[in-house]
Amino acid sequence: MNVFKLSVVAAAVIGLSACSLDGDDGKDGVNGTDGVTSLVVQTELAVGDANCPNSGVQIDSGLDSDNDGALSDSEISSTSYVCVPAASSVDSSELLTSLNNDWFVEAAAEVEANKTVWLQATGALSTSSINSNNVVVTSKADLQRTVTSLRGQAKNIILFIGDGMGVSTVTAARILDGQMKGLDGEENQLSFDKFPFAGLSKTYNVDAQTPDSAGTMTAMMSGVKTDVGVIGVSEDIERGNCSTVAGNELVTALELAEIAGKSTGVIATARITHATPAATYAKSADRDWEDNSDMPAEALAAGCKDIADQLVHFEANLEARFDGVDVDGIEVVMGGGRRHFLPKDASFNSPDAVSSVEGDRTDGRDLTAEWSAMYTTGTYVYDQAGFDAIDTESTSKVFGLFNESHMQYEADRANDIAGEPSLTEMTEKAIQVLDNNSKGFFLVVESGRIDHGHHAGSAYNALTDTVELANAVAAADAMTSDDDTLIIVTADHSHVFTIAGYPKRGNPILGKVVNIGSDEPATAADDQPYTTLGYTNGLGFRDLGDETDADAIYSYAANTGRMDLTDVDTTASGYHQEALVPMGSETHAGEDVGIYAKGPGAWLVNGTNEQSVIFHVMDYAGDIVNKAEQAIE
Repeated sequence: MNVFKLSVVAAAVIGLSACSLDGDDGKDGVNGTDGVTSLVVQTELAVGDANCPNSGVQIDSGLDSDNDGALSDSEISSTSYVCVPAASSVDSSELLTSLNNDWFVEAAAEVEANKTVWLQATGALSTSSINSNNVVVTSKADLQRTVTSLRGQAKNIILFIGDGMGVSTVTAARILDGQMKGLDGEENQLSFDKFPFAGLSKTYNVDAQTPDSAGTMTAMMSGVKTDVGVIGVSEDIERGNCSTVAGNELVTALELAEIAGKSTGVIATARITHATPAATYAKSADRDWEDNSDMPAEALAAGCKDIADQLVHFEANLEARFDGVDVDGIEVVMGGGRRHFLPKDASFNSPDAVSSVEGDRTDGRDLTAEWSAMYTTGTYVYDQAGFDAIDTESTSKVFGLFNESHMQYEADRANDIAGEPSLTEMTEKAIQVLDNNSKGFFLVVESGRIDHGHHAGSAYNALTDTVELANAVAAADAMTSDDDTLIIVTADHSHVFTIAGYPKRGNPILGKVVNIGSDEPATAADDQPYTTLGYTNGLGFRDLGDETDADAIYSYAANTGRMDLTDVDTTASGYHQEALVPMGSETHAGEDVGIYAKGPGAWLVNGTNEQSVIFHVMDYAGDIVNKAEQAIE
């Protein structure tokens, strides 16, 4: 029996549900007849009912003497009513401001829809009960059996990570997206805003109040929180010390899915060896060990492998870790980071290389060639033309490295030399390849450049990449079924990004604050206008006009203090917001981030959770631990 190193939370997935019944089943011989189940039946009453003239609920209770799971008339021992009170008077102004108000009507309809979604997801509402308006809830044991029966219903799992996509980022992107569609913006919804279940994730690392992507993504992928800067290993490791890796490796959801026979994929707009995507497949004492040239000599001598090497040899590494494992490797890998796979030799440069020598590896190895030699029916691509030519029905594996370093920001993608696919295009292509497997698939999609836009102090780039993530989510949702596909959208951490002032409804989210009732920008105590969006720290103000690459700001020193924005177009793509504390790069923040979910198991996403719980939700939905163990046995 192979033992996967997981959090103890895995043994208590039932605790993730907010549902509980504290009723008695009589088995203790005190509050009921031994072996007889107590039942409660709630029946909605229409307007005009004799007992509740203004509608309400009839509540019948009793003991199920014949154990047929239903409550007959002879078994009812108690009946009560909860009635809607009659209105003593309603004048026309009340009707206009409440009952007939669009906001009121829409909110009431949304509550009813949400109630139905919840009841269906928990198994408490059957088809017959929908038709009859009757909801039957039995014992706590029955609820637990229902929860157990729902385990493993997800054939496919898709995890979307908006790197750095805090709540303020989601809000601002929603408004920007709406305004680009001609709306005021605030009323708009991003694709994942419409998901029926949501909760919050506590992002701290074991050793840090404000986290990094390595520790946070490891928590989501393994169910175990860990330290800053380490990938795929527990907190017992010492960062940068190769000798502490052995014995502290964690198994990831992607690895479990691979062992269980599912197809797997990893997509990122960052370097594919960057912390977030790397946490799906690598075990490393340091997130910065992306290729061998990044590693200290003692780590190499001790036998530790760089992250790019671990990706290319994922199949062999996984089979070596667990006896009896036979996997076929990750089917889809797409992102940036070619430099970590190529030798430091200009003769290996790709046609769209930006640097005079593209590769960074000092061991002379071309890992793209090694991958192609292992997977002779696979396809290695580096540009838009190669991507477009992929036949998703016949290609067994795809390895796409579309940039020397990170892929372009979505707003800057048209400027790429050889062309790059969008995050939406990569998501669609990945699903088309992965869904050829009858056992289903596990896919991780990271929008990595949201984070980089924030670090550069560019709300424009961070928000336009967030909108593109929402587009990719919408595409995945349209290509899959809620019946067999769990989709989770979340973030690894947030940023010190704020929405402030008192701008009026519909005010351009990237613009200067204009107060309600005014057409002129508001001014602060220093008599200068200010923007709605800003950063607590970072490089600060910079007006780069129509520049669409946020990273261009790193050519400049930090700007301290307030600037006169009177004649500055703050909605331009090259505008960088002011920052309070000058730093070489804006930092992460430590508040909770959102989790949005739909599909089998999505109802477990509620309340405020440790970030590691996300793994356990995915495991519950797909039953991937059990299926992996069965595959090994």
